[in-house]
Amino acid sequence: MSGGKLDGKVAIVTGASRGIGAAIARRLASDGAAVVLSYAREEKAAVEVVAAIRAAGGRASAVRVDLADLSQMAALFDQAAAEHGRLDILVNNAAVYSTRTLPEVDAAHYEAIFDVNVRGVLLATQEAARRMGDAGGRIINVSSIVARSPRPTGSVYSASKAAIEALTRCHAAELGRRGITVNAVAPGLVDTDMISPIVGLPAVQGRIKASALGRLGEPADVADAVAFLASDDARWVTGHILEVSGGAL
Repeated sequence: MSGGKLDGKVAIVTGASRGIGAAIARRLASDGAAVVLSYAREEKAAVEVVAAIRAAGGRASAVRVDLADLSQMAALFDQAAAEHGRLDILVNNAAVYSTRTLPEVDAAHYEAIFDVNVRGVLLATQEAARRMGDAGGRIINVSSIVARSPRPTGSVYSASKAAIEALTRCHAAELGRRGITVNAVAPGLVDTDMISPIVGLPAVQGRIKASALGRLGEPADVADAVAFLASDDARWVTGHILEVSGGAL
């Protein structure tokens, strides 16, 4: 693909085998970026995303990575460097989602979520900042509206997304003088495998109908917002949390 806003750029998208991450990888590739995507378990799905991008004329590859493992994290960035010789964009999308009532929360539940959702983002951002050159770069984190509008049984997950928003603002302040912008998108309810088990529940349907746009989000709705933040159009936007929720109440 050529002629796009991201021609010549190289992007890493974590957790991109399906859902929002896959949509982001496809969108960045359609805008001209070479995309290296990571996945944890869904190899077949990741291969299909890469194949779809290549079939459309884009450049993509996939790496299996446990984002809680620092050595594997470095390997992801090493592959991007080996294939493309640079890094311009990092999208921290990978996340673990799980809900428990307060009495059910234990250390294992906390660690499973925070190791990926927070520590993984912190270490990936550190690695990206180390490798981004004089031209600067773009780092986009994927948060959630539950960081500010939490729901019962989601305390640990909501806390992890609130931490992402704090990291976003701190890293924006720290990296700005190097020309690296750091922003986040905060999706509302989006039609992915993560929420498919609950989307039919009356309470969830009520939230969808009560939103300003009155519909469930699509992964492409979030991907388009990420593409804006990754582009030169967002060159003077940093430390910002962009809510992409259809006007959720």
